Amino acid sequence: MRAVVTVNLKNGVLDPQGEAIKTALGSMGFGGVEGVRQGKIIELDLADGTSEAEVTEMCEKLLANTVIESYSVQVT
Repeated sequence: MRAVVTVNLKNGVLDPQGEAIKTALGSMGFGGVEGVRQGKIIELDLADGTSEAEVTEMCEKLLANTVIESYSVQVT
């Protein structure tokens, strides 16, 4: 069983790394980029029987800073 957790900064939270990426892309000649928001993807290999609720608890306690980040969970 596998879970994929996608974590991104919430709207309205400044993203200096995203701005640095945007600037770098512009300096490389990619002028069509109007904005960049960066995030992270966490892949978890889970034991059978691990519930999506447990993965959500992992996100709430460790994987995401819920004050400034949002997350989504996909269990397959």
